[in-house]
Amino acid sequence: MIGGVTSESRPLPAADVDQRLPPAYPLVEGRIERLLTAYPLVDGHNDLPWEVRERAGYDFSRLDIATDLTRCTDLARLRAGHVGAQFWSVYVPSNLPGDTAVTATLEQVDAVHRLVAGYPRHLGLARTADEVEAVFGSGRVASLMGAEGGQSIGCSLGALRMLHVLGVRYMTLTHNDNTPWADSATDVAALRGLSRFGVEVVREMNRVGMMVDLSHVSSDTMRAALAAAEAPVIFSHSSARGGDRRPPQRPGRRPRDDAGRRRDVHGDLRARVRQRRHGAVAGRGGGGRCRGGRR
Repeated sequence: MIGGVTSESRPLPAADVDQRLPPAYPLVEGRIERLLTAYPLVDGHNDLPWEVRERAGYDFSRLDIATDLTRCTDLARLRAGHVGAQFWSVYVPSNLPGDTAVTATLEQVDAVHRLVAGYPRHLGLARTADEVEAVFGSGRVASLMGAEGGQSIGCSLGALRMLHVLGVRYMTLTHNDNTPWADSATDVAALRGLSRFGVEVVREMNRVGMMVDLSHVSSDTMRAALAAAEAPVIFSHSSARGGDRRPPQRPGRRPRDDAGRRRDVHGDLRARVRQRRHGAVAGRGGGGRCRGGRR
């Protein structure tokens, strides 16, 4: 039954439909309004920081989100959409050479901190679930950060830990290009999943409390990450492959189907990384050797 009308109801004259259905709409909208007022709606990925970098060189006076911006996020539409918590993406291109990506990511993180500080009546930084609830309860949008691609840490667990200290709460393992330790869905497979260092990255993310994001990664990387992870993973901005065949959508199989193969995948992964000496060259992006990474 939807809006008081069952699927078995007889067809109604148009005049009766007009009289019968509209009253249900305000009821539904009212319920939605109450739910979104009581519980924070979390948006998992917003590329505004890179937009501000590209269009205004991080000058928020030139790209003021308090005004009506037709091409990107603004405060009015965050309010209208009842966004209670926003993950601001600290994305940088996955083909940046060497540690340039790490530096650019730090600039993106700095931009988010400045964004939140610049609009204190509307935004509040959140690093924990309790802080999300506190900021949401104050009538502001809880602001979190997500790194989009392992290029943001290079091959350094120390860089990963420092991103966590600065407030980054998820990291997508790859973007459009491979990293030296993880295969992307849109690059030529080099590792068939994760290298040994890639497994360490997943485990360190679990340890410090940073969510593993499997958007953009290859199916083999998804399975290898599931095999290594001890905490739930997320897909911050992906669709089901059954509805959209373009990469990097997640496979149509249920996560349990992949998770059920954890032991086989992990064992096979160990064998492969021994053969590759955990330093395989990545595909066309993020090239070079990880050499086991830096702890």
